[in-house]
Amino acid sequence: MNIYGQTLTQLENYFTTLGENPAKGKLLFRSLYQEKITDFAQISSFKATLRCQLAKDFSLTLPKLVTQLTDHNACKFLFALEDSNLIEAVLMQQKFGFSLCLSTQVGCNMACAFCQSGRFKKVRNLSAAEMTAQLLAVEQLTQNKIVNVVLMGIGEPFDNYEQVMAFIHIISQAQGLSIGLRHITVSTCGIVPAIIQYGHEPIHGQLAISLHSANDQLRSQLMPANRRYPLSELMLAVDDYLAHTRKKVMLEYILLKDLNDSSACAEELARLIGNRRRCQVNLIRYNETQNSGFYASDWDRCLNFYQILKQHHLTVTIRREFGATLNAACGQLRADYETI
Repeated sequence: MNIYGQTLTQLENYFTTLGENPAKGKLLFRSLYQEKITDFAQISSFKATLRCQLAKDFSLTLPKLVTQLTDHNACKFLFALEDSNLIEAVLMQQKFGFSLCLSTQVGCNMACAFCQSGRFKKVRNLSAAEMTAQLLAVEQLTQNKIVNVVLMGIGEPFDNYEQVMAFIHIISQAQGLSIGLRHITVSTCGIVPAIIQYGHEPIHGQLAISLHSANDQLRSQLMPANRRYPLSELMLAVDDYLAHTRKKVMLEYILLKDLNDSSACAEELARLIGNRRRCQVNLIRYNETQNSGFYASDWDRCLNFYQILKQHHLTVTIRREFGATLNAACGQLRADYETI
């Protein structure tokens, strides 16, 4: 069993079953995530028999690096898992430090029409250990401290709910990586029951929702998940989340040329958001791939869309582009090593 999937509570219980002091769980957690040990033999405070037992019960396996591509503000990593499946992660240099975009599944079943990642159907979920190991591998390869994590890579995080929540517990522990919950963001295409459940969790990060249209007909064409969870149900889930968390919700909106970037579309989005002032809109100029058939909106239409939302007194930003030259930007993962 890979130890990077064990929460602090699970490790404390593990030591209890061995007849050891459960406080050793905290010592092990610090060794793993602060001292970054690569061998249990390095934990000198544990007796030799206990170190041997740990080595017998757990592995310290990180994903194998296949390729690493770098440009001026991003670095893309292609990793091979133990079963030879491939995933990608993207490290982005922000003003506040390094942010990591992680994958949560091998493939994705959401089939969003514009997304290159979703063209490869889901093979399986990633374990919490495999998510944590992505982060540790990137830190080891780059010698950079990651301060922000976004679950926006390959896969729908809420289609792998339990493992995603375990991952959040692991990386947010003060005894470990100590990544603050406000620096952990889960991005979903709109799985309504999971959004509601997430908002009721005692420990959870930020929430981003891939919206991309405020019109059910168009959104269903772009995102099949909308056929099951239409906008009326989605916004009720947003209201429930806002009421229980008092946090903000980021609504992600990819601007697609001549599809969802008109003034009428902007007005429609403003009406959908209404007086939900803790909803923020993040506009994303589409990152083109060789397979999708969609095109990026012209900049003048992007700015017009932005201005209309501002006129409605909404909080709106245009996302800074990261990794487009590496096919590492939003929706581009798998674009250069898997052609479907």
